[in-house]
Amino acid sequence: MNPIAAVGRMFLSVSDTVGGITLTLARILRAASRLRFDRDETWLNLYKVGVKSYPIVIMTAIFTGAIMVIQSGQYVKQTGATGLLGWGAGYAVLAEVGPVLIGLMFSGRVGANNTAELGTMKVTEQIDALRALAIDPMQHLVVPRFLAMVVMLLLLTALGDLFALVGGALTSQFILDVDWRVFFNGVFNSQLLDEYLVGLTKGVTFGASISVVSCFYGLGVSGGAAGVGRAVNNCVVTSAIGIFVWDYIITYLAN
Repeated sequence: MNPIAAVGRMFLSVSDTVGGITLTLARILRAASRLRFDRDETWLNLYKVGVKSYPIVIMTAIFTGAIMVIQSGQYVKQTGATGLLGWGAGYAVLAEVGPVLIGLMFSGRVGANNTAELGTMKVTEQIDALRALAIDPMQHLVVPRFLAMVVMLLLLTALGDLFALVGGALTSQFILDVDWRVFFNGVFNSQLLDEYLVGLTKGVTFGASISVVSCFYGLGVSGGAAGVGRAVNNCVVTSAIGIFVWDYIITYLAN
């Protein structure tokens, strides 16, 4: 295979995907600006993507905070710098590791499920039936999912930050023998509000990215059940890439 041709095909494929995702975002924002989206569907999706996701988010966050403390445990034992334990874990969790890991869990659970739902509706012609009934699929199906993912990933990020710090404090207390009050004093005295706000900004951005990508692949499904499987796989991969790209951009702009 000609390597130049392979690079060209890859570039055209990436450009086609980025262009399609951008156009999908524009269509979603235009439909949302009319304020005529299905509110019952929005409440249903808030429950599906948010309330049903919080157990796995809490578990992920607790172990994330615990791992951050364990990683710095050797340094703390050698130097006795227990006051830095809360700062190190808090900085890493609030600004970087927490939002990224929660975003990846969210994309794997919610984004893939959304793509599968829309893709199944596409191949079974349910979306065409909505158009035949003069119902805009963007306002009835897509905008509620977009709003639900953005709002709930913001809230799940805030919830995850809290439980990550709890996990770090418990690990500090029972594994490193550093009092949990010392851990939280390190967090509060470090003035990590800016990092916390950066993490929440990432949560909103990741939610928007995951929702647009999942809707793009779901609405573009063709080829029956096999096409739905390919779309789900592409959604998970593209969402993960989008999370890391946006993480880099936001981190760069914040520093």
